[in-house]
Amino acid sequence: MCRNIRTLFNFEPPATDEEVQAAALQFVRKLSGYNAPSQANAKAFERAVKEVTASARTLVDELVTNAPSRDREVVAAQARARAVKRFAKATRGAPS
Repeated sequence: MCRNIRTLFNFEPPATDEEVQAAALQFVRKLSGYNAPSQANAKAFERAVKEVTASARTLVDELVTNAPSRDREVVAAQARARAVKRFAKATRGAPS
């Protein structure tokens, strides 16, 4: 579930509101244990997502660094390369 939460700070271009909301949703899902809450818990779940989104947006906007911004495409390519390597190791030991 939480593997979908990505680092949002210090990227060029900056994180979009949709990315921040998606990370907040994954965080609330992890905390609550619900992928989709019941009707009885839906309001609390949605309120939590909105509050976490607002807090996350504030955090990402207020953090400062002297490091150069990272390029999203380069980081994504590195992640894909790690995934290929990781899954290649997993399939080598699998029975045929």
